Amino acid sequence: MNWELVGNTGAPDQWTFDQTDNAEAALQSHWESWFGEADMAKIASWGLNTVRIPIGYWAFNNTGSPYISGADAYLQKALGWARQYNIQVLICMHGLPGSQNGFDNSGHKGDAQWANNPANLQASTAVLEIMAAKYGVASYADVVWGLELVNEPIVWDYDSAKAAQTWAVDTVAAMRTHVTNPDLKLVMHDAFLGAKAWQPVAQYYNVDAASENFVLDVHLYQNQGGPTDGYDQDQHIAYTCAYPNTQFLSESAHLPVIVGEFSDQTNICVDAAGNITAGTSCSTQGCQCSAQLDPSQWNPYLVEATRKFMEAQMDIYEEYSTGWFIWSYTGPGAWGLDNLMKYGIVGPNTVTQRMYPPQCNGTSS
Repeated sequence: MNWELVGNTGAPDQWTFDQTDNAEAALQSHWESWFGEADMAKIASWGLNTVRIPIGYWAFNNTGSPYISGADAYLQKALGWARQYNIQVLICMHGLPGSQNGFDNSGHKGDAQWANNPANLQASTAVLEIMAAKYGVASYADVVWGLELVNEPIVWDYDSAKAAQTWAVDTVAAMRTHVTNPDLKLVMHDAFLGAKAWQPVAQYYNVDAASENFVLDVHLYQNQGGPTDGYDQDQHIAYTCAYPNTQFLSESAHLPVIVGEFSDQTNICVDAAGNITAGTSCSTQGCQCSAQLDPSQWNPYLVEATRKFMEAQMDIYEEYSTGWFIWSYTGPGAWGLDNLMKYGIVGPNTVTQRMYPPQCNGTSS
């Protein structure tokens, strides 16, 4: 998230960075400055009621790894600020032993050595038990809404998908032996398998509407390739409007679904006349592309198109899911909610404000 931290080390991930000179001092400085009480106060002022905070397993047990521990102390500070401003927190295990996806966001870029490695699965459960014992107790019931088992595990085949789901069943059971907060949600990312694939897992824990404390997390991006690659903004919005049938489940499924990540970033360009096309670059005079420019430089047409997409997403998520978390609070372009609020793409005062009528049939704002 903060490549300035990496500097000239050339490190592609935290596993590598934590082995460089002066890494511990740099991390301490980063933890002290990246997010503070004023940020939590701002989030509360925008009308948000929950934040999702990622953390790596090494914050709780870095044995046998080069990772530098210490992030949990700053998570503790964040929980204090959240409590002060009446914000709930979903604590997300963002990196597990062996790397659940092989991406830098897991802490270790390279091969994913998680789902098909029993030792790593066992170590993952053990560290999640530590997290459950610490944050799943009654004294945190007023601020910790849930604990997420893992962020974006990648499972490419039937065997690894089955292993991930079996692990989730066993790990939820293990975590629950430490939990004393009866309302705590235990959240699992869908591993990009889709919500329906997890209904058999939910039946182990969510017997009825009164006991739906196992929750599924889906991540809905429309600028990362896939079926929406090459869409113009109207097509992006239409794709969003179909989410009730493609991404979410009916109440009878007894599996609540949250949107744990999404973005307002799409790859579109707008010319001087307001015509919108798909793409990441253009050469006509006055043409602007959302992927190239900071929102502070966008013309009114690009702001309007991006706001309409954002409002369509929020309307759908608020009606058909259990809730949403945008990735992220701060970030480049339309990735950062702070930018969206600052430049009139959301708000101007709270995230509940809408400028356009509902764009999806059957939705209410």
